[in-house]
Amino acid sequence: MKTKVNEIAISYNGSIHVNLLPKITCSQSAADLAFGQWNKNSIELHETFKIMLLNNANRVKGIYELSTGGITGTLVDVRILFAVVLKSVTTALILLHNHPSGTLKPSEADKRLTQKIKKAGELFDIKVLDHLIISPGGRYYSFADEGML
Repeated sequence: MKTKVNEIAISYNGSIHVNLLPKITCSQSAADLAFGQWNKNSIELHETFKIMLLNNANRVKGIYELSTGGITGTLVDVRILFAVVLKSVTTALILLHNHPSGTLKPSEADKRLTQKIKKAGELFDIKVLDHLIISPGGRYYSFADEGML
């Protein structure tokens, strides 16, 4: 009897020309883009974790929603995060999540997760440029600006 296994196919479809992709120049430009893409009907209801995928010129390839949780937290599977990052041939990323309460202070869990992802990214030469906490009103907290990366 012949042993069979599943065939794995990997694909990435980028339909927007690279020169037309938005360029991230600072935390404000990343926060503005992220907030503009956030679902305003749910930003005050539950926490969502997303990643902004960037090329080597800091142009945004896309934003991927990794998880949606409850009022005070959401689970992030770092293996799935890096599966998306590697599949999209991303060289840098910005972590994004919202705090429905509007509080911008990062929790200890936020800090630990950021360091865990940053450390994992170093193994693949993938830069974690920032981690932004977005409030329902559009304000944000930047780990990079606060020297926490």
